[in-house]
Amino acid sequence: MLRQESNDDTEDVSLFDADDETSRRPKKSKIKHPIASFFHLFFRVSAVFVYLLCELFSNSYIACVVTIILLLSCDFWAVKNITGRLMVGLRWWNQVDDDGKSQWVFEARKASTPGKKVASEAESRIFWLGLITCPLLWVIFAFSALFSFKVKWLAVVILGVTLQGANLYGYIRCKVGSRKNLTSLATSYLGKQFLRQTVAKEEQAVS
Repeated sequence: MLRQESNDDTEDVSLFDADDETSRRPKKSKIKHPIASFFHLFFRVSAVFVYLLCELFSNSYIACVVTIILLLSCDFWAVKNITGRLMVGLRWWNQVDDDGKSQWVFEARKASTPGKKVASEAESRIFWLGLITCPLLWVIFAFSALFSFKVKWLAVVILGVTLQGANLYGYIRCKVGSRKNLTSLATSYLGKQFLRQTVAKEEQAVS
């Protein structure tokens, strides 16, 4: 079962505490959902390759654009509704209430629930690597298209940034929790790493 986060009772989960989590639980490196893991990367990576190589293999601008849009749409739907839930136990969506106000809803599986299977560390790495890397590539493509005056591709790259950026934002909110901001988490993470390195150096000096 999934728990729904609310403003009154939110269980915050740090995005940067992977080391702490793995130290408290046995490592599970086996990929439990190979099909989901494959399609998590397939659509988004394919969209990137089509964007980079389509002009080499096809002279039809319309065919290239339609192909990229279809791949981006399939990726958005698959990541939002399937791969996030299966691979890392997270889910998000946006709903409009009776007052017409848009509201984001975030859910995350409770890791402490008895009888629940521990999420695969390999799947988690695949999920977050694909989720973070590809939107950054589309941002680079957007600046490249802008500065090289390829205006006809701007709509496509902006769509890529929007769809994949929305999934990235939603899943980071699911992982982090609504009461924490990314700046404080990053600061905390860097502080922990610095402390660990300092302690390790002191132990080496003593030995």
